[in-house]
Amino acid sequence: MKDCIFCNIVAGEIPAEKVYENDTVLAFLSIGPINPGHTLVIPKAHSHSALAMQQEDFALLMKHVHTIACAVRDATEADGVNLTFNCDAAAGQEVFHTHAHIIPRHEDDGRVHWPAGEYDAPRSHTIAEKMRAQLRQ
Repeated sequence: MKDCIFCNIVAGEIPAEKVYENDTVLAFLSIGPINPGHTLVIPKAHSHSALAMQQEDFALLMKHVHTIACAVRDATEADGVNLTFNCDAAAGQEVFHTHAHIIPRHEDDGRVHWPAGEYDAPRSHTIAEKMRAQLRQ
């Protein structure tokens, strides 16, 4: 896709600090890292978001995300990692090409985790029932 920055990186038209590449995926360092080692893993074939991918393609992508995440964790001596997909603008997706964020985390990195909310029993039941109905389709 001509106007997609990640497609342009895949095509070699925009430089990136590549970490891993094969026929189907590319991993490179984020230009706006949360922590050093923050890596993006993308499918080479364009897709709008992870939810727009075929399940088989997503499963293959996740296989590579797992392998690369272990390497990122070990190389950065991180205490843990965040594995994140932002799907669509409301979820914070800014580049509309499927990508996983692998963010190395350290106990003392000062990054705040999201605050947890609460459900009341009727609302949790209603939401769960709607989800179960979707999964039965």
